[in-house]
Order: sequence, then C-alpha cells, then structure tokens
Amino acid sequence: MKKVPKGKLITINEIRQILAKKHGATIGCPLTTGIFARIAAEAAVEEAAEGRKEITPYWRTLKSGGELNPKYPGGIEAQRRYLEQEGHKVIQKGKKYIVEDYEKYLIKDLKTF
Repeated sequence: MKKVPKGKLITINEIRQILAKKHGATIGCPLTTGIFARIAAEAAVEEAAEGRKEITPYWRTLKSGGELNPKYPGGIEAQRRYLEQEGHKVIQKGKKYIVEDYEKYLIKDLKTF
C-alpha cells in the first residue's frame, strides 16, 4: 500500500497476488489481507494526526471491482475525497461507489515502483 504512487491504484486482489507470488504460495487470504489493509489505513490516520507528512496512502487501495472501502477511516466520503483530490472520478453504482475506469490506473507489480 505504501508504494502506490499518486495517480495510481491497487486492489486488495492485486496485493493478494503480489504477496502470494513473493512467498511462493498459490493464493493470498482475502480476509487476512483485508484486515491488514484496514489496520494500515488506521495507522496512517493516527500518524497524520501526530503531524507526520508521509503516511501510507491507503485510499489508493480499493476493493475488487474498483470499489471504495467503507471500513477505512472516515468511510466512503474520506476515501472519495482523497481520490478526487488526486484526479480520480468516483461514481455510484447502486449502493457501491467505484473509481471510474480504475483499471487504467491499476498497478499489477510494485517492483516497477
């Protein structure tokens, strides 16, 4: 999550694939990965509250399908605000909020960054 640069995005599924490949596994656990993504997001908010400038840009990590994560600190609105500040367009599809054309901005391999 920390390596995702401004303007780029990643999903939990991509993180799972990267972790599985790194550790010689066939799959990364979706539940565990999601839990730790939330923990990283909460830690970033705490660091920001302490005045740290460089925090993990958790808002760039989406759920599958480009969906915003309501479990992140501040919910959908906070994540949406951060993403829109970085130039992404967030749209509503039914009850879900997604980043429009998120696929164009996805990182598949963090080694290039």
